[in-house]
Amino acid sequence: MYDTVIFDLDGTLLNTIDDIAAAVQYAQKKYGFPVHTVDEVKKHVGNGLRLLMHRSIPEGENNPDFDKIFADFSEYYQKHCQVKTRAYDGTLDLIKQLKKRNIKMAIVSNKNYKAVESLKNIYFEGLIDVALGENEAAGIKKKPAKDMVMSALDKLGSTQEKSIYVGDSEVDSQTAVNSGLDCILVSWGFRTKDILE
Repeated sequence: MYDTVIFDLDGTLLNTIDDIAAAVQYAQKKYGFPVHTVDEVKKHVGNGLRLLMHRSIPEGENNPDFDKIFADFSEYYQKHCQVKTRAYDGTLDLIKQLKKRNIKMAIVSNKNYKAVESLKNIYFEGLIDVALGENEAAGIKKKPAKDMVMSALDKLGSTQEKSIYVGDSEVDSQTAVNSGLDCILVSWGFRTKDILE
């Protein structure tokens, strides 16, 4: 029996794609780049915001203005990360039921640490205790590396054997494999069932 659930955030617990896409589109418009649709942005998420922007602008990180573009995108997203974002139907009920059963829970996301903490506080305050966002500056590799999951398990006092990982993408699947956790992939997120299979 599992006593711990590690959740991905975007596409798993929260439908964040419209706000993410709006921030990408803001940066693209500001710098005169082609503007991507929400569906195009959806294909680029999953590996963190920096890689999202690399995939979203001409020349990616080789663009001489990349750092400035990324900073503008990040600032815009931080201020607008909850305009259209919402919990998927049934998610809060699920979290509340798990909490009643004393299941330990954490969020592990490649999204910026501040945005993850902010969204956790808005949607899951008092329900999920641990929420980790991208923190490679501290030497913690982002998903699909196991670092963030191991850190979450350590903070929860949990073991791999009694933990399960829940996500919505191929990055999440590989994260679970790298972490030695069983995995559930949900089909309501940012990838199709065919891709997940």
